[in-house]
Amino acid sequence: MSQNQLLFTPGTLWERLKQQTESALECGALQPIPTEYEFVEQDNIRFLVRILSNLSRKDEAKKLQAKKKVVTGKDFNPFLPYEQDLFVADISTTHLCLLNKYNVVDEHLLIVTREFEAQENLLNLQDFQALGGCMREFEGLAFYNGGKTAGASQRHKHLQMIPLPMVSDGERIPIEAAIATAKFDNGIGMTLQFPFPHALIKLDSAWVHSPFDSAVEILESYLTLLKAVGIEGSDGMTGKQSGDYNLLVTREWMLVVPRSHEDFKSISVNSLGFAGALLVRNQEQMKIIKEYKPLTILRHVVTP
Repeated sequence: MSQNQLLFTPGTLWERLKQQTESALECGALQPIPTEYEFVEQDNIRFLVRILSNLSRKDEAKKLQAKKKVVTGKDFNPFLPYEQDLFVADISTTHLCLLNKYNVVDEHLLIVTREFEAQENLLNLQDFQALGGCMREFEGLAFYNGGKTAGASQRHKHLQMIPLPMVSDGERIPIEAAIATAKFDNGIGMTLQFPFPHALIKLDSAWVHSPFDSAVEILESYLTLLKAVGIEGSDGMTGKQSGDYNLLVTREWMLVVPRSHEDFKSISVNSLGFAGALLVRNQEQMKIIKEYKPLTILRHVVTP
C-alpha cells in the first residue's frame, strides 16, 4: 500500500463538490460561461457542440494573466496560490481538487498538484492515485490536455473531471458506441470510426474501489498507450513528454490521441473533442463544423 493516502472521507466528495459550487456561485468566485448546444451527427456519432454565449470574462482573465507576465517576467499561475473559494477538498499529500473557475459544464473538477509540476510532464503514480480517488466518488469522465497543442491553457499540471452524462438528453459520452466497436490486438484497441491515430485500453471498472493499490496498473496502461502512439518521456517513460496528446479516462476504458495542431480553422480542440464534445465561440464556427463535419476536424488536428 502506498504511503500516499486519501485525505477526504470516502463517499463525501460529490456532496462537497455541490456545496462548494453553490458557495462559489454566491460569492462570485465561480463564473460559469453560459452555452447553448446542439447535436451534429456523423458516422453514427452524435457530437455534442456547445455554442458559447459570453466569453468576455475568460478573455479578460487571459489578458490579465498576460499583463502579469509582462510585469513580473513570469507566467501567472492560478493554482499557486489558488482561490480559497474554489477549493473543494484535499485529495492526497500530493494533490487537491478545485472548481474550474470559468466552467462550461456544471461540477467541473480540477485535480491539481500541490507543488508546481509542468503540464508537459508525463503523468505519474501519484497523479493516478489522486484521479482514482476522485473517480471512485461519482460517475465521471476524466481528461488531460497534455501540452498547449492539446488544449492546455495552464502550465501547472492538472487533470480534469466532469460528471456524466454530459447532457441529460444525449448519450452518456457521445463516442461510447464507437468505443464499443473497437478491435484489440495485444490489449491495444482501435476503432475504425476514428480516422486518426489513437490507442485504447479496456480497464476493470473495479480499479476505482482501491485507487491507491490499482494506480500502478493504471499507470502502466497509460504508458503503454503513449508508446503505442509514439510518445515517450525525456527519461524513458518519465520526465517531459516527447509530443503533445489528449487523454480520456473512464472507469471502463482509457484513450490516448496524439496531437499535431491546436485548432482547425480557428476552432480549438481539447480532450473533450475526442469524447465527442466540441466547443465553438459563435455561429460562424458552428457553420464550419457542419460544413467540414466533426471527424474531419478531429483528423486535421491529429494528422501531421
